Amino acid sequence: MRLLHTSDWHLGRSFHRVNLLDAQRAFVDHLVRTVREHHVDAVLVAGDVYDRAVPPLAAVELFDETLHRLAELAVPTVMISGNHDSPRRLGVGAGLIERAGIHLRTDPDACGTPVLLADDHGDVAFYGLPYLEPALVRERLGAAGAGHTAVLRAAMDRVRADLAGRPDGTRAVVLAHVFVAGGTTSDSERDITVGGVAAVPAEVFDGVHYTALGHLHGSQAITDRVRYSGSPLAYSFSEANHRKTMWLVDLDGDGTVTAERLDCPVPRPLARIRGRLEELLADPGLDRHEDGWIEATLTDPERPHEPMARLTRRFPHTLSLVFEPDRAPEDPLASYASRLRGRTDQQIAEDFVAHVRGGAGPDEAERAVLTAALDSVRLDEAAREVTP
Repeated sequence: MRLLHTSDWHLGRSFHRVNLLDAQRAFVDHLVRTVREHHVDAVLVAGDVYDRAVPPLAAVELFDETLHRLAELAVPTVMISGNHDSPRRLGVGAGLIERAGIHLRTDPDACGTPVLLADDHGDVAFYGLPYLEPALVRERLGAAGAGHTAVLRAAMDRVRADLAGRPDGTRAVVLAHVFVAGGTTSDSERDITVGGVAAVPAEVFDGVHYTALGHLHGSQAITDRVRYSGSPLAYSFSEANHRKTMWLVDLDGDGTVTAERLDCPVPRPLARIRGRLEELLADPGLDRHEDGWIEATLTDPERPHEPMARLTRRFPHTLSLVFEPDRAPEDPLASYASRLRGRTDQQIAEDFVAHVRGGAGPDEAERAVLTAALDSVRLDEAAREVTP
């Protein structure tokens, strides 16, 4: 059976104020063309269909158009909700839509109920695991712990229990929206850390033949059987070096997996350039970036006059301008942003406590309070997204 694995469409998202709807529509055209030309048997969409719980009307219209086009191909589609989606909203009409071959899986209680498709070798069971916010689904799934690993284990226990009752030779595919240990992140993924731990081990998915992951925006293989498709478009300059693709996966009759990356259309290449303004304006080595979307980091000791206006004369699609003056690290004017780069919310909060106390950081009890406060904010946001 030939599968097309994609995820993280983020319909409705912009890129530094640039409307990406046309680029997302071009991706849908490419998706439909790929399904037809490569004789795909099933399309897998591993979450974050939309960019936010209440998407703009234009994004909803594009999604509706996409569902119609996939249904017209008579190729089944299995789709789960991600942490950006509202499961309740995305799942509206799922029972009716299923009649057209579009299988929306947004209910955690249905983790162990597969979509059954068949080829010449027998059945393939597709299990959709929507994004599982631990605090919201722990009790429903009977998880042994409070973290992501615990709820994923509980969901996969349901998957394996169902699979054990099916005929020998039934192949199994899982769709999940989660951060798996070993994955490479980018700046455009929303933090799903709760209790300080977000990553789950790949071994959670043992016992199935292929796991189609969503959440991380870079295409990557955690193992031969556990893969992220990545987002079809770049949503931050941290993705400048990404190759945006989908996975074309062949699942043989004995469960053997082979996979090939298929490139997605690129609206404009991304580039990060860095240096003093006059150097950037004169460097012939940057000619290749003149038609791309640009993030320029200026290192001039003093802010130049009208830097954006001057940059856009050479690089008309400059979208982001960052100032990081060349100064000694001990200089009090050194960039605050550079000191925060790569640090978690918890680390920043703890550093602030140490700063206002003259160097004395939080003790264990205070650290626990900070962790609980940060988790509460994330959980409130997650709860809003599951409420219609």
